[in-house]
Amino acid sequence: MISVYKKVEGIIVSEVPFEDNSKIINIFTCEGIIGVIAKGAKRLKSPFFSATGKLSYGIFNILYKENGLSKLTDADILNNYYNIKKDINKISYATYMTELTLQVYKHEKNKNIYELFILALDKIDKGYDSMMIMNILRLKLLDYLGIRPIIDKCVDCGRTDNIVTISSYKGGYVCKYCYKNEKIVSKKTITLIRGLYLVDLEKVTKIEVSDSVKEEIDEFINDYYDRYSGIYLKSKILLDSIK
Repeated sequence: MISVYKKVEGIIVSEVPFEDNSKIINIFTCEGIIGVIAKGAKRLKSPFFSATGKLSYGIFNILYKENGLSKLTDADILNNYYNIKKDINKISYATYMTELTLQVYKHEKNKNIYELFILALDKIDKGYDSMMIMNILRLKLLDYLGIRPIIDKCVDCGRTDNIVTISSYKGGYVCKYCYKNEKIVSKKTITLIRGLYLVDLEKVTKIEVSDSVKEEIDEFINDYYDRYSGIYLKSKILLDSIK
């Protein structure tokens, strides 16, 4: 099997022990996930000890094998997401986002998914509201699952005016003429769900949303994923308990 030296930019999304002092890390890159052996990485004096932990983002020099485990030769960590790792709440959100992103990437191998994930982690590490950033990511990932809700017109009649609520059961906006007994949410929630889907995550500089609106947005997205995605994540249990 031919090996070639390769430099990749990515983030470590998992690590498992290998032999006595080594570990296998999975690096998520814009080209996909690469499995890499980090020899001696569990030794305290190893240059790889602090560079091969989960959620370490950087430049990795590897001896690349296309159909096997590559070998780490050097690592330059650009962001260790220290602010996330020292906060159990942020860790819970980051863990859920990681698991969700990888599941979506299996469905649709698109480099934009990787880029969205890195942007979301950056925002949380910088102190932006974890729940709101997670929900921006979740709304955008629905595109890659092919299940985006209808958030520009009524799901039943197509009207763009007199929207009174958004229904996960119906799959989007509901106008007052088609409304039956769907749960009513605030006008702010209706507007914000569309706004969060459309916003450029990189350009987000300020998020000020009331707790009640945040909860309505979160409830809609949770129920929408449960109904249509077929994705069930272990990390969601921990996240729900934290929230």
